[in-house]
Amino acid sequence: MSKIRFQALKEASNRKPIKVVEDTRRSELFGLNVFNENTMRQYLTKEAFKGVINAVKHGTKIDRKIADQVASSMKEWALSKGVTHYTHWFQPLTGATAEKHDAFFETIGDGMAIEKFGGSQLVQQEPDASSFPNGGIRNTFEARGYTAWDPTSPAYIYGTTLCIPTVFVSYTGEALDYKTPLLRALHAVDDAATAVCKYFDKNVKKVTSSLGWEQEYFLIDKALANSRPDITLTGRTLLGHSPAKGQQLDDHYFGSIPSRALNYMRDLETECMLLGIPVKTRHNEVAPNQFELAPIYEESNLAVDHNSLLMDVMGKVASRHNLKVLLHEKPFAGVNGSGKHNNWSLSTNTGINLLAPGKTPMSNLQFLTFFINTIKAVYDNEELLRAAIASSSNDHRLGANEAPPAIISVFIGEQLTKVLAELEGVTNGKLSPKEKTDLKLNVVGKIPDVLLDNTDRNRTSPFAFTGNKFEFRAVGSTANCANPMTVLNTIVAKQLKEFKGEVDVLIETKDLKKDEAIFNVLREYIKASRNVLFEGNGYGEAWEKEAKKRGLSNNKTTPEALKARISKKTIALFDEMNVMSPVEVEARYEIEIEEYTKRIQIESRVLGDIAGNHVIPTAVRYQNMLIENVVGLKDIFGKDFEKQAGEQIKLIKKISEHIEVIHAKVDAMIDARKKANNIEDAVKKADAYCFKVKPFFEEIRYHCDKLELMIDDELWPLTKYRELLFTR
Repeated sequence: MSKIRFQALKEASNRKPIKVVEDTRRSELFGLNVFNENTMRQYLTKEAFKGVINAVKHGTKIDRKIADQVASSMKEWALSKGVTHYTHWFQPLTGATAEKHDAFFETIGDGMAIEKFGGSQLVQQEPDASSFPNGGIRNTFEARGYTAWDPTSPAYIYGTTLCIPTVFVSYTGEALDYKTPLLRALHAVDDAATAVCKYFDKNVKKVTSSLGWEQEYFLIDKALANSRPDITLTGRTLLGHSPAKGQQLDDHYFGSIPSRALNYMRDLETECMLLGIPVKTRHNEVAPNQFELAPIYEESNLAVDHNSLLMDVMGKVASRHNLKVLLHEKPFAGVNGSGKHNNWSLSTNTGINLLAPGKTPMSNLQFLTFFINTIKAVYDNEELLRAAIASSSNDHRLGANEAPPAIISVFIGEQLTKVLAELEGVTNGKLSPKEKTDLKLNVVGKIPDVLLDNTDRNRTSPFAFTGNKFEFRAVGSTANCANPMTVLNTIVAKQLKEFKGEVDVLIETKDLKKDEAIFNVLREYIKASRNVLFEGNGYGEAWEKEAKKRGLSNNKTTPEALKARISKKTIALFDEMNVMSPVEVEARYEIEIEEYTKRIQIESRVLGDIAGNHVIPTAVRYQNMLIENVVGLKDIFGKDFEKQAGEQIKLIKKISEHIEVIHAKVDAMIDARKKANNIEDAVKKADAYCFKVKPFFEEIRYHCDKLELMIDDELWPLTKYRELLFTR
């Protein structure tokens, strides 16, 4: 056994759970380190408080006088909690969060200093932005980028730093982050949905998109993680044979949470409470050492910020417990991967969830309107939704072990399928009084009876209706939720805008009543989008064939999927809805395609290094031991030694065969990588890495994993799956 593996196993086996003392109610901790509405009431003047609230609820601008008051109050609050620095916290297109810390401390001459923080520092900051991905929006030497305060997401304290959530834009105004397009998309869906809601309730002034994410992750001992160069550099295991026992007994799922993991979760939840992240649920997931946590739903922008912050906090808290959080979608082959289910819905300022059934036919007609329009939006933009969750890591997860396939379909359950079928049969045009009554009572009126109790979940569905929301299950665990949420809210906004236009035309030109016009348009939408509805097994080959007949895409790789990002249809969509300009859309495509290439390139280099510098030398060493054994047997048994050493000789030959193949495949992979690196076109380079370099991964892995089973466990240098997954 290698010294590194031995030491890692020794450390892991001697770990004792770090005790976490909990003597305060969660509700008392919640938001203590957040400059939320309650804190603002204590620190702000009435004028400043009103200015911030109006900015949050109505999008009004905050003038410099108010900004100065807010900054002064923030500083006093932060200093009272031992804070020394402030930062504009933002989400660049790296997939991680970013921050540059500045001290409140400033000198004022004569050897004196003060703590200073004004409105200008609160509202805007200018980080050196030259090294962030920009997709060709600006040259490397043009470093200027600006962060600007987002008052809809409250500032918070982490450690000794005041963190101010911000957007991040280039000197010329283009968005260089995930937050800016999301805010625009939320504004678009608010406008479109509010206009449609007025068909049913004139009191609706605002519609809010809500999000409840479910974060899945693996938790392993830090020493064991550090002993694996592939986990350290790529976040996943590039090789490793499956253990005899994996998840086949389903004994980990919802089981008793291991004490180390539970203490970590308790510590993490305390941090989340202080930061105002409303985590509520924790449990074991299907795979060994896999877990999940989920919060109470929040407004989408805040939920995205909280999830991005959470992923950072998870790693820091895990380190305190000598653990390592793996957020990669598929860190271990042969067991479940990790997703981040995005539960999405729309709600009004009057307190109505637009995707929940009501108690009256009219409220259910409103529900059906938003329900069917969402399905239509998904059908018309299924390729774009697939692109929104595309990444090199999610490619490993989609289509296996309870993860949805790459084909985007919608699951609504048997009962709702029948409701839509009945609605589809509605007579086109004007309805007689009896037809209208029958429709409302027999179709719309019975929805409360069929929804919550009769809508099951289909684990293979990427986009499922679950009673009062849609669950976008295909989102990967490492993803920034802003990406899929920007797309989903934009396509629904576009669809609702078209719906209102069509209904208004029927009312004005066909002399139809409002309800009749709505029923007519919905009826056509059901017919137009029925191909995206699917209730069956998403893994079967039969579904792939059926989906192709239905005209649904099946883009299994990221380079294929991302092409939808820059289609004429997509560019026109984002431009029309004022979510992203053509330049911003194309920049994001370039960034994502380059990121894919770089990640596969890194994995290729790491795999080649492990195979050549760890696996093969160990195999040769063990082979030499076998050869010495055979020579010794020959000395003892003479001509009859082959009977005694037959199995050893066979093993020597098998090891040689695997070594030969690994050498050949690694060399071929390196050659393919060199050829790919010489391609200047980013798209063609990504294709080369996807279809020419990546296929070698599984071939090399297969032969390395075979050697793992043959070589003496005491010699094998890499921590094994059984140790990574079952050491607690």
